[in-house]
Amino acid sequence: MKIDRLIGIITTLQQKKTVTAPYLAEKFEVSRRTINRDIEDICKAGIPIVTTQGVNGGISIMDGFSLDTTVFTEQELAAIFTGLKSLDSVSYSASAEKLAQKIGGSSAIRLANNMIIDLSSYYKDDLTPKLEQIKQAIKETKCIKFHYCYNKGEADKQIEPYLIVFKWSDWYVFGFCKERQDFRMYKLRRLWDLQITDELFSVRDIPEDKKQFGSHMTDDYIIPAIYDSSVKYRLVEEYGHTCFTEQEDGKLYTEWGFTTQKGAVEWFLSFGDKVKVLAGKDKGKEGRVLVTLKKKDRVVVEGINIVKKHLKPGRTNETGGILETENPIHVSNVKVVTEEKKAKTTKKSTKKEVGEK
Repeated sequence: MKIDRLIGIITTLQQKKTVTAPYLAEKFEVSRRTINRDIEDICKAGIPIVTTQGVNGGISIMDGFSLDTTVFTEQELAAIFTGLKSLDSVSYSASAEKLAQKIGGSSAIRLANNMIIDLSSYYKDDLTPKLEQIKQAIKETKCIKFHYCYNKGEADKQIEPYLIVFKWSDWYVFGFCKERQDFRMYKLRRLWDLQITDELFSVRDIPEDKKQFGSHMTDDYIIPAIYDSSVKYRLVEEYGHTCFTEQEDGKLYTEWGFTTQKGAVEWFLSFGDKVKVLAGKDKGKEGRVLVTLKKKDRVVVEGINIVKKHLKPGRTNETGGILETENPIHVSNVKVVTEEKKAKTTKKSTKKEVGEK
């Protein structure tokens, strides 16, 4: 299209300062006569074009004329190109390649090529079709339906899609849930059987508080903890290298906030630490976590909540007998054993710290 070519010529002049007509003709695959007509049209649009003769002559924009409102700087183009490349990693559009063709060998392209942002993941083949479907549904204001898996089970959902969100290193669709009658976020890797329905929806105003994704995650539980140096890599990966204070003995001290007590317990239990029972027949006892049952919010603790099972005689056990085994208990009934707590109960205690082998 002619308008695309005119914009391309203006952008080229802004980036290269001075170019020749043969160069523009080859770049845009048209004749020199067409380029001359394009230059005349650009001049008529109010952009002063100057042509000079001689060895270093050519076509340029008059010195002192500003195109800040229509042409991007090198840094701005580099930022745009980098953003398009990152989106292309999860899209079929190839927008970055199209932009590169329009602005040619700009130094902005070389600058942007120094940074690679890959928003895809190991499930890219499944992710990209979902993103394309959701974008289409948003554009056409059509509801989508899908099967969703979460910590309480599985369910069929139907929502009005409004936004595609990349946050917390993952992709989500943000929309209005028809069942809950409220705005919700759904992780794309947890949904499948995605379909665009024929049902149209009227666009709703999204409340400002709903746009603050993650604002509900408040630090209601501030918990100090000491970690063994062997798990340093996990702390750095989750919260960065400044998240802890290294003590003289090499142990790592942190003081973080958690939204819920359950979330705090699950985090600490992931290190295989000892816990203390808060309620039930084993109240006050301590033991090492053997198994974490996240979906059921329960843990199996060594030597805690022992039950007896009567075994009938069989092929592997001819005489039968009684088997003693640990039964799971709810996470609300345990807490992580801290260094401070152990120090109060006994001076001789050598509590095993988080992550220590």
